[in-house]
Amino acid sequence: MLSVLKKELRSFFSSATGYIVIGIFLLLTGLFLWVIPGEFNILEAGYANTDGLFYLAPWLFLMLCPAITMRFFAEEKQTGTWELIITKPLTTRQIVLGKYFAGTILVVLALIPTLIYFYTVSYLAEPIGNVDAGQFWGSFIGLIFLAAVYTAIGTFTSSLTKNQIIAFIFALVLCFFFYYGFDLLTGFVSGGTKMQFIENLGIHAHYKSISRGVIDSSDVIYFLVLSTVFLELTVLKLKRS
Repeated sequence: MLSVLKKELRSFFSSATGYIVIGIFLLLTGLFLWVIPGEFNILEAGYANTDGLFYLAPWLFLMLCPAITMRFFAEEKQTGTWELIITKPLTTRQIVLGKYFAGTILVVLALIPTLIYFYTVSYLAEPIGNVDAGQFWGSFIGLIFLAAVYTAIGTFTSSLTKNQIIAFIFALVLCFFFYYGFDLLTGFVSGGTKMQFIENLGIHAHYKSISRGVIDSSDVIYFLVLSTVFLELTVLKLKRS
């Protein structure tokens, strides 16, 4: 598994694609938070917080994570190298996990530079350091869990096709549905209990919960279970291919 992980990381950073994908994510977050006027602009908010980052990042991840994962298996199948990979002394699950963890690491690497926003806002606050650190770190951890789930979904969709663009689109649609689709479905039901049940099936409710600064075990279990489900589906699909 470790050899697959290292191979994916080398492959990603040996081409300009990796730097471009991460660069676009950081550029967009920087522009929305510091340059473009609007509700996300930190300087226009009038108070020290980074809420805009944690609202924007899940939506930007909808593009970032599928862009990273779309080549995982689609490219291998398209170029014919998948047949060579499965002849190596690795199980299908080890190959899937190696690629998955590589993708998750890449998304986290793209996220790490945004930590500078926290320290910048902390410095700009009156008095210096007057920011809600608990909420920030809770939200940041929530983004890591979100990246893990999106990457698992993208890994699965990459195993479904030889076409990277189709894999990208499938991943984007699935990630959107699991992030916000269940919230939309609540509009078609009545009754608080039913609405809450459907809402809790989606990622958004659990991400919001963690973003409050409290790491609840039910939220952690949700993210872990959902990631595991898509990884197991990937293993099953590849074994049947």
